Amino acid sequence: MRRVYLDHIAATPLDPEVLDLMLPFFKERFGNPQSLHSDGQAALEAVDGARSKVARLINADDAEIFFTSSGSESNNFAIKGLALAGRSRGTHLVLSAIEHQSVLNSAKSLEKTGFKTTLVPVDKDGLVSPGDVEKALTKETALVSVMLANSEVGTIEPLAEIAKRCKLRSVLIHTDAVAAAGNIPVDVKALGVDALSLAGDQFYGPKGSAALYIKKGTRILPFIDGGIQEGGRRGGTENVAGIVGLGKAAEIALAKMGERAEKARALRDRLIEKLPQKVDRIALTGHREKRLPHHVSFCIEFIEGEAMLLSLDLKGVAASSGSACTSKALKASHVLLAMGLDHALAQGSLVFSLIDGNTAADIDYLLDVFPPIIDRLRKMSPLYTKYLEEKK
Repeated sequence: MRRVYLDHIAATPLDPEVLDLMLPFFKERFGNPQSLHSDGQAALEAVDGARSKVARLINADDAEIFFTSSGSESNNFAIKGLALAGRSRGTHLVLSAIEHQSVLNSAKSLEKTGFKTTLVPVDKDGLVSPGDVEKALTKETALVSVMLANSEVGTIEPLAEIAKRCKLRSVLIHTDAVAAAGNIPVDVKALGVDALSLAGDQFYGPKGSAALYIKKGTRILPFIDGGIQEGGRRGGTENVAGIVGLGKAAEIALAKMGERAEKARALRDRLIEKLPQKVDRIALTGHREKRLPHHVSFCIEFIEGEAMLLSLDLKGVAASSGSACTSKALKASHVLLAMGLDHALAQGSLVFSLIDGNTAADIDYLLDVFPPIIDRLRKMSPLYTKYLEEKK
């Protein structure tokens, strides 16, 4: 059976060059970077080299990059660490309504200690209005967090303008750039953010490798208390192999980003154009133009996302429904509900996210196998039966 992988958002394959560079650090180059002997110093040199590569990916300084284990950890680190460090200023947080659960739940955790949160709405395309963020700011606002791009609907946010308005009020701003970094150009200086989260598994690096950018001079509390690792801000022995892999993946992403995006965008646009011609009652979600180059998302009426995913998998196609963190929850995505979709339609979400190496033949195969799946599932749907009766 043909196998077509269209779930870049959940995971990407490890680039062979990344794996080759990582392997020695599992075997002969196993030293601890904190050790003073030559084996340890060789590991430290590799970690510092990776830090430089990640910094170049987002136009940061080396000393502004702190390694973590995941995008979720980076988000927790940023939200909790920045908010608690700035508590003397105030205990008010401003987030967009479509943030990842690691951001939203970090804020909920802080609320138990006296913080208050304002969720800024989005429009039907998932765009956050800079004006709405500015209106939500108060004298007590300690931190704003708005993602750079949404992994469920692909929309890229006007972050530079949002950050500019925050700076006029001297409010710190963090962005979850996990879905964006390595896939589109990201420049922390141009964006004007104080902190930014990224993860290697979104651009052909290893799982368990991620980083948090913290602008020089920004106060943040340590996320893991322990030793002196990561400038004393994250204790624990470094995951040297994972960090080395993250650095190499960042280096490759910077070099190949334009080429990868161009190829993905052509396939993305073909799918956006052709699938609605083959399946009726289907709606594109997210902004048509301001979206990630490798990302396509739809809502299909009268069918639940899980049924479509399982049926597609039987045909050899891997896709997702909502985010990787909510696709097994059997409930409508908070992102789609925030965009104004009704609960029933939001249940039918489907995300196709392209990886480097996908071809036009992959898209043609999906276009061939998907319509019969929809026909079969709709014949079993009481909602679809009711719709047909009402059309008579």
